[in-house]
Amino acid sequence: MSLLKRLEQQSADKSPKDHQNGDDTAAVEQANDAHARLKELVRIRTIEALNSVKETGEKVVREKLNEVLQIEASSIPRLERTQIAEELYNDIMGYGPLEELLFDPKVTEIMINGYRQVFIERKGRLHQADVRFRDQEHLLNIIDRIVSSIGRHVDEASPMVDARLKDGSRVNVIIPPLSLVGPVMTIRKFSKTPFTSQDLIDFGSVSPKMMSFLEACVKGRLNVIVSGGTGSGKTTLLNVLSSFIPGDERIVTIEDAAEIQLNQTHVVTLESRPDNTEGRGQVSIRDLVRNALRMRPDRIIVGEVRSGEALDMLQAMNTGHDGSLTTTHANTPRDTIARIETMVMMAGMELPLQAIRSQISSAIDIIVQQMRLRDGSRRIVNISEITGMEGDIVSMQDIFVFDTQGKMDSQGKFKGKFKGTGVRPKCLETISGNGIAVYEEWFA
Repeated sequence: MSLLKRLEQQSADKSPKDHQNGDDTAAVEQANDAHARLKELVRIRTIEALNSVKETGEKVVREKLNEVLQIEASSIPRLERTQIAEELYNDIMGYGPLEELLFDPKVTEIMINGYRQVFIERKGRLHQADVRFRDQEHLLNIIDRIVSSIGRHVDEASPMVDARLKDGSRVNVIIPPLSLVGPVMTIRKFSKTPFTSQDLIDFGSVSPKMMSFLEACVKGRLNVIVSGGTGSGKTTLLNVLSSFIPGDERIVTIEDAAEIQLNQTHVVTLESRPDNTEGRGQVSIRDLVRNALRMRPDRIIVGEVRSGEALDMLQAMNTGHDGSLTTTHANTPRDTIARIETMVMMAGMELPLQAIRSQISSAIDIIVQQMRLRDGSRRIVNISEITGMEGDIVSMQDIFVFDTQGKMDSQGKFKGKFKGTGVRPKCLETISGNGIAVYEEWFA
């Protein structure tokens, strides 16, 4: 008797009353239960078969899966067997239930809250996904497969980790005892093809005039900070801005987990490293920023400043590394200044506030404020210029803003428009001095 027949017989023996009553719901549950146990036993048999094989590449695993299914589930239609084989292959060699979500281009974020609950983001909205893991051990195995692929680990001694997938998608993991709901993993997916400036214009994230101005800022070697909240699209915008850097310049990127996707040929990618199980070997973002200054960079791109590295970044911007780019978490351009002040103080240097603000005003030229609105859309809501100091306050002026007027259309989307404030930026002299054309019509 085949494996499937035995499982169906076991289900029938366990619930004779349901069958007698013709309970359709129970019949469906029994069928699902038999299907799940079939998959699990085929998986176990396949792993047992693979243990006797020296090399376990994709071809070998698929052959063993098909052999076991042919023997134990021959009565199942071929199309269903193919589907089961694909699911089990993903489970053995890939990321299990996550594979279909990772390959769905409409899914932008995956949030796993314990093995029973998976949420996804589509078009800026959260939905519960119809996938789950077998148990907590299954989820932990997938997590270990992801983090170990880039030389990191997660266990009770180190229950938090940042990692990335092969395509650059960002992964954050936190497990018990810190998480009380079981292992929690958040995956922020990146598009297989990096977004372009035209994509952002088509999405309604920015206007053509604003994008032309930002392109001139990057090519004109202004120092730009992209600020915004979590999930507001900072890294996506940073990728687009980075694409404007001329191909004949040496670019050094510094990140916790490498996410910046550049097409230029002369790019050096640096990635921080957490400490090992013995508590040694850590290499911080700040260490990498310091080292980057010795690497003769034309541009330094820091994925995100969140601590004392802000001081080193400001010093780099003030010592000949014009045209540097970075991101930070802040809700408004003015908050960005205050946050950078706080991060500089975290460097442990006893600097007076006046000196810190003077460094900021001379180092940073443009702040681009990104925001994720309640309707799920992501927009640039401010492009502001730092103009210097007024007394002991860093002065700035808005060049472009997004005006929503608090109105929404019938689709639940914010109605609004991008508009210039009419201010002519002082930085235009620097841009044009570097040979980049500027147009007054941008600011009309």
